[in-house]
Amino acid sequence: MASNSKTRSSSPASTIFKPGTLVEVNSDDDGFRGSWFTGKIVRRLVGEKFMVEYDNLTVDEDGTERLKEPIRLRQLRPIPPKEITRDFKFGDEVDAYHNDGWWEGHITGILEDGRKTVYFRVSREQLEFPNEELRLHREWVNGGWIPPFPQQDDSEIKKTVRVKAAETVTGDNADFKFEEGALVEVCSDEDGFKGAWFCATLVEPKAEGKFVVEYESLLDDDSKLLREEVSMLQIRPRPPKTDDVDQFKFLDEVDAYYNDGWWVGVVSKVPGDSKYIVYFRNSNEELEFQHSQLRLHQDWVDNKWLMASKALKF
Repeated sequence: MASNSKTRSSSPASTIFKPGTLVEVNSDDDGFRGSWFTGKIVRRLVGEKFMVEYDNLTVDEDGTERLKEPIRLRQLRPIPPKEITRDFKFGDEVDAYHNDGWWEGHITGILEDGRKTVYFRVSREQLEFPNEELRLHREWVNGGWIPPFPQQDDSEIKKTVRVKAAETVTGDNADFKFEEGALVEVCSDEDGFKGAWFCATLVEPKAEGKFVVEYESLLDDDSKLLREEVSMLQIRPRPPKTDDVDQFKFLDEVDAYYNDGWWVGVVSKVPGDSKYIVYFRNSNEELEFQHSQLRLHQDWVDNKWLMASKALKF
């Protein structure tokens, strides 16, 4: 037991959160799901817990005493780097600054004055925000931001993320291992393929957290199944099947099977007859799909599968 405790206390993920480190914290409490609040690390507690002091949450009516509480490692992430203000589009997944925190939602409208309407799936509210109160939604996964910030290139991400080949997955995929023969999905950073996942098999582990994969439906120039070397950051297990969905709803985040892969999009129209119009924010396109060509989108976060509306809960 002592040996295991020592291993956990020296894990790379926990060592970045030192006293004074500025962080964002999410909560498991009802009414706060899908939100992040800023604060700083006060001190390390027993195990992988930390005492955090919030910037904007207080314990008294006068607002003079800031709230402090113990937080688990899995509820913490660094403050995201600032990025240049961008022009958000319909369907963009964003964080909106509201009630002293950042809340996850989707752009559902663009007003004449440039303000955006944002729909929050958890609370089923729709509110208006100026651009300066919005940011592109990102996940903190294995020590790196997904999607990465423009100023981060692959070499910088590899320095902060250390994934071992044959690492055992815990949680929803407790029996899964990143090893030869494992069935996976692979994403690409190439233009025209962002937001897509392709079924593949792990063929051979390589150095520096890379793997050779063989795709199930992509062919090379010789009409053979394509093989290529990819980073472990681009690999995830195949998503588990979700409960059968009788009908997808407006603004459901889905994966649509198209051009031999699963592409992340948002249901923008429901015309009926088991047909759906899906908007793809990366290509700014709308396409029609049958019910059988869609699946509810799931996020692979901290070695767990989470539904889109719970992507921040890990």
